[in-house]
Amino acid sequence: MTTDTDQSAKKLLDALRAVLSEIAEPSQLLKTILGQAVGQTGAQRGVFVEVIGSTQIAYRVLYHFDKEQLAGNGSAFSRGVFAEVLRTLAPVRLANAVSDPAFNSRDSVQNLKLISVLCMPIPIDGQPRALVHLESSVPGHFTDEHERLLGSLIEVAGPALAAMYAGENVIAERRALEQSQVELEQSREFLAHEWSFGRFIGRSEAVRSLAEAVRRASRTEFPVLLAGETGTGKSVLARVVHHSSPRATKAFSTLFCPSLERGMVETELFGHKRGAFTGAVSDRVGKVQAADGGTLFLDEIGELPMPIQPKLLRLLQEKSFERVGDPTERRADVRVVAASNRDLEDEVRHGRFRRDLYERLNFLPIRVPPLRERREDLPLLLRHFLDQHEATRWIELSPAGARFLVDLDFSWPGNVRHLEHLAARVAAEGVSEPLGPAHLRRLLDASSGGRDSSNAAAGADLDAGLPALLEQTERAWIEEALRRYPDLSRSEIAGKLKIGESTLYKKLRQYGIEV
Repeated sequence: MTTDTDQSAKKLLDALRAVLSEIAEPSQLLKTILGQAVGQTGAQRGVFVEVIGSTQIAYRVLYHFDKEQLAGNGSAFSRGVFAEVLRTLAPVRLANAVSDPAFNSRDSVQNLKLISVLCMPIPIDGQPRALVHLESSVPGHFTDEHERLLGSLIEVAGPALAAMYAGENVIAERRALEQSQVELEQSREFLAHEWSFGRFIGRSEAVRSLAEAVRRASRTEFPVLLAGETGTGKSVLARVVHHSSPRATKAFSTLFCPSLERGMVETELFGHKRGAFTGAVSDRVGKVQAADGGTLFLDEIGELPMPIQPKLLRLLQEKSFERVGDPTERRADVRVVAASNRDLEDEVRHGRFRRDLYERLNFLPIRVPPLRERREDLPLLLRHFLDQHEATRWIELSPAGARFLVDLDFSWPGNVRHLEHLAARVAAEGVSEPLGPAHLRRLLDASSGGRDSSNAAAGADLDAGLPALLEQTERAWIEEALRRYPDLSRSEIAGKLKIGESTLYKKLRQYGIEV
């Protein structure tokens, strides 16, 4: 036999299922649950409360409640009921709150003239995630039947709420991931534009000064001499000079001097006439003619053979040249940018480079700092190189890893190329977690055999004997200190080496080290 209560419960559940099946908007779902609770119990007002964490609450939907009644001291009674439900994880039903000894002492109860209350938790995964709170001014309004009806509603509403919260979590995680990716893209864009000129990345003071020097040089037509160690980015800067100059739309021609046989340098630079030598089966245009109107980049010009140097000097002074095997004088309007990892002034002193050519090239000297002089750029550069590999594009460098790179006492003998190789090893290993100090240290140790490969004493000939080996090591570290701290005084460098200044002078004379 079906009772009126059973019919009411069935009516409630059927109505709720029908409504919930058509709801997609979370706020509408909450409003529907509260509306059904109020309508089926005959309550005068109600509130849907979301439980955040273990104790924090948020009023998500109000029915005939004023927000002021749930603010300040006015919410003391309601918060007390909520706290009791959360403490016991059981419904709270009050026939007459004004006369209930557990609650009637609260001012808000007397001010609001609260009588009947029914408050029930909505558990999700065993935890109370929400509350439905109903009130009526009629004493004893809420009955066992109302409590059962509300319980049935909660049985249906619980899974719907769980799905809603799960969806919100997925959306929140997706937004967090999208935001993370947006921030990472913004960071990359920041690197590409704000703190880089061309592909030369960095934001250290040394790079700022370098960028300003390059900008000044780009506005002129004078030759530029880029001096710096191997791997510091001189070839990149040469292109920056060209593409920032009035010649940007013209040709950019490169000659890498060490890559050529000595007998082929002249023909590669100036071109040759057919029949000029065995194998010259046709005329050939040289790098100079190819760069006419634009920029000629002579990489590692310190390797340029002495017989070719006066011909290059003539090009710089008169803008004229001759092809091999062709006496006809030709003209070319080229702007020369040269680079060298050698100290050309020292090469001049030792007779390996012409002074007049050096002075002609050295109109606008630009020193490219080694990586050890701009350590704060290391995290940015590693991020840039990780982005070059699809497998490591989303690998993060942890804050601790970034600090490790900046603080690491390592001379980075390969300079930027050394860091590029580090990123390649990360890609080869298939690393997925954020890069921290331990991982970076292991990769660096693997690349240098557990030592800084700039140590000149490494791999020395043991047959030379210990005294000679000690002298080699001592000289190597003095030279390293001079390279690492070019702006320090002699006394400060002596302090770094933990020796007296007079001892440093003696060692400099002993080993013929020029400062």
